[in-house]
Amino acid sequence: MADPSTYRPAPGQIPTSPGVYKFRDANSRVIYVGKAKSLRPRLSSYFQDLANLHPRTRQMVTTAASVEWTVVGTEVEALQLEYSWIKEFDPRFNVKYRDDKSYPSLAVTLNEEFPRVQVMRGPKKRGVRYFGPYGHAWAIRETVDLLLRVFPVRTCSAGVFKRAEQVGRPCLLGYIGKCSAPCVGRVTPEQHRELAEEFCDFMAGRTGTYLRRLEREMKEAAAEMEYERAGRLRDDIEALNRAMEKNAVVLADGTDADLLAIAEDELEAAVQIFHVRGGRVRGQRGWVTDKVENVDTAGLVEHALLQLYGEETGEAVPREVLVPALPQPVEPVSVWLGQRRGSAVDLRVPQRGDKRELMVTVERNAAQALALHKTKRAADLTTRSVALQEIADALGLETAPLRIECYDISHLQGQDVVASMVVFEDGLARKSEYRRFAIKSFEGQDDVRSMHEVITRRFRHQEQPSERDEETGKPRRFAYPPQLIVVDGGEPQVAAAQRALTELGVTDVALCGLAKRLEEVWLPDEDDPVVLPRSSEGLYLLQRVRDEAHRFAITYQRQKRAKRLTAGALDSVPGLGESRRQALLKHFGSLKRLRAATVEEICEVPGVGRRTAEAVIAALAGQRPAAPAVNTATGEILEEPSGQVTRPSESGKPQPTPGVDTNDEMDEMSETGEPT
Repeated sequence: MADPSTYRPAPGQIPTSPGVYKFRDANSRVIYVGKAKSLRPRLSSYFQDLANLHPRTRQMVTTAASVEWTVVGTEVEALQLEYSWIKEFDPRFNVKYRDDKSYPSLAVTLNEEFPRVQVMRGPKKRGVRYFGPYGHAWAIRETVDLLLRVFPVRTCSAGVFKRAEQVGRPCLLGYIGKCSAPCVGRVTPEQHRELAEEFCDFMAGRTGTYLRRLEREMKEAAAEMEYERAGRLRDDIEALNRAMEKNAVVLADGTDADLLAIAEDELEAAVQIFHVRGGRVRGQRGWVTDKVENVDTAGLVEHALLQLYGEETGEAVPREVLVPALPQPVEPVSVWLGQRRGSAVDLRVPQRGDKRELMVTVERNAAQALALHKTKRAADLTTRSVALQEIADALGLETAPLRIECYDISHLQGQDVVASMVVFEDGLARKSEYRRFAIKSFEGQDDVRSMHEVITRRFRHQEQPSERDEETGKPRRFAYPPQLIVVDGGEPQVAAAQRALTELGVTDVALCGLAKRLEEVWLPDEDDPVVLPRSSEGLYLLQRVRDEAHRFAITYQRQKRAKRLTAGALDSVPGLGESRRQALLKHFGSLKRLRAATVEEICEVPGVGRRTAEAVIAALAGQRPAAPAVNTATGEILEEPSGQVTRPSESGKPQPTPGVDTNDEMDEMSETGEPT
């Protein structure tokens, strides 16, 4: 580990101009590239006290052995140079999106004498017009098959084309009218290129021109009684409409835009991009990246824009780019995008309307992509085995922890304090073993004390012969002790859990805590945490276990809170379920009338016995009636003890309103949990 002070440049040597800087390691390899509006304050921020640096930044500066910089004229030039150096040096501490090359695109090779329409993958080539990318290659082929009726462009390979030229006979597509057969001279190179350009225009969203032209030609052919030609044109129009229907209209104004959304956690980020042309989604792509540098959402957006448009020019860069957060500063990125396109590009965050709704859809896709990425890692047997072994090595365990239990505490401002226990066996969630706890020994907020109670209650039920089911012989719940306990929290929570285990004499169960802020692993009686590598499969597994415990705990806490907020006067009656509560209220009409009923009258309700009726009366007798309601604006007493509603008379004295009994209605609202 290098000391940053050994290579720190003197502050006076660093210029205040815009520029790009590189950190190199001891072997002169570039490990990080960054840009700055002013180099001096930016570089000086890396050489402060290591304790004040973010862990990722701290790891970078202690790995580096030297720093160098290049001064440029503007922030836009700094952005361009930063992108070039990241592509050239591939620094290990820069965010790098793992571009999925398996996404296929529809390509038109305009760089050839006879342009060809085909499915292409991998990096883009100069002189080729691309559309997409698409989710599946078959979606491209279906679209092309429909469009070839109207735009019979060549789709054959170079070998097939050359063979047809030699024998003077076109392929099958040439015979059935889905190729203009330039190989045998049916059209000139100029005519075929015009067809290819019209194909590109249609795919780019300029569909109205061709549809109107075909409709006009169809009507003219019908007027001249050329019905066969009119029928072919009609079929062409239907084919184009079917091709358009495959991409539903999402923006009614025919917008050309790219929408970019990001879903992220502490270690990874997933990016999803929707390409909208002519108001229709023409393509979709996505990446997943490791957050190897300290970067926020705006920084991830900037990296994604560089990745998307660094090699694009012209119309490949749309007029409008919608993002979840604007890069800071935004002006250099906007200018750079405008230079790539050749005209102004509107880079903004959608706030309302159709574009905001579509952005929500893109965000949902990004969240699903991140979840799917993590699920794939969890489902792989080899990956799970590696993760468990890495955990064992990091924690000093003799064997891999095949059963892991994780505990989390959840509450809302000290109310409804609950805890969760989730179980992972062989790296997979075992939901049938999940348990949840309501904290009973005290009231209020104290996560440390709550953790001690939960661990104590769980390990009082260790496996014993008397705790097996008499019929099946299977162990009852809490029968199997885990090899590893994970608590959500840092050193205090770990100490509380260890104290509970010690009090119960449990010595054969390993314990650790995962602190969410920096993803540090804390061990009992250790002053410093264990820091697992960012790419560690063991860390991914611990995160999944911790996140599942948090989800399970907060779900239970919300259920308890909702039940408390909607609790009624009858909820405390033992043995009285929801159905019989509703039957009682329906029979008597209100809680007030139910309070006044006798045991015999309550027993008249179907399903309610004498013991339950006595319990209802006892429960209601222990509750005081609500105070009279008062209109604070007029001083009007809305509810009298007799159940009559009063209203002020002309003299200002309240007068009863005959025939209205508001007590009944308000009692019913109170029973259902609504405010009275």
